Amino acid sequence: MQNELSGLPRHVAIIPDGNRRWARERGLKPWEGHEAGAKNLEQLIETATEKGIICLSVWGSSMDNLLKRPVMEKKALLDIYKRYFEKLLTESKIHENEVKVNMIGRWEEQFPESLKKTIYEVIDKTKHYKKRMLNFMLAYSGTDDMLSAIQKINDQCVAGTQVTERMLKENLMTAELAPVDFMIRTGGEPHNSNGFLMWEAADAQLYFFEKSFPDFDSREFEKALEEYARRSRRFGE
Repeated sequence: MQNELSGLPRHVAIIPDGNRRWARERGLKPWEGHEAGAKNLEQLIETATEKGIICLSVWGSSMDNLLKRPVMEKKALLDIYKRYFEKLLTESKIHENEVKVNMIGRWEEQFPESLKKTIYEVIDKTKHYKKRMLNFMLAYSGTDDMLSAIQKINDQCVAGTQVTERMLKENLMTAELAPVDFMIRTGGEPHNSNGFLMWEAADAQLYFFEKSFPDFDSREFEKALEEYARRSRRFGE
């Protein structure tokens, strides 16, 4: 559903692909690309808030990102998470705009205790906010989420129970999220990955940015939102 006051999408989801390629093209270490991506994301979050976007979801990492990447890169990525999530604790605009911060995925199984402590603080400090929502997908896979939801339903229900859309949605990790209106992927590869928000993005408008995520700055974000506003949504009519 569009933001009726601005013609903007209410829920924007971003797949921030290309940090490592961005670094490699500049002769930098992979984690320097992740650092550049994190700095850029700060600006995009601010832009989304200023534009009046109600819900912003960002894919931080898949399970494979954490299990298969080199140890030094994984360690650097977790350090970036800790530093930037600590900044969220004192970010005035998060609190002025009453932004609820959600962490979605299997991060509790993968992250060290010190990082989990910071994340718990962010969640607790913003849990009562209701005006806006900022979601980070961490150690997340939409395919895993869907399978887990189906398993929960199977464990809870007797044979012959009719499974409804509402029942499935309520058992997803993303149960609290509204449908995605606009999904943006950077990095020049026009596809989804690991079923990212597969249920919520069923009717989403898609936007593919040719360059890597650190190059998808606030100006490019605004261009993407302008493109969305020009599109016509028919929903099968």
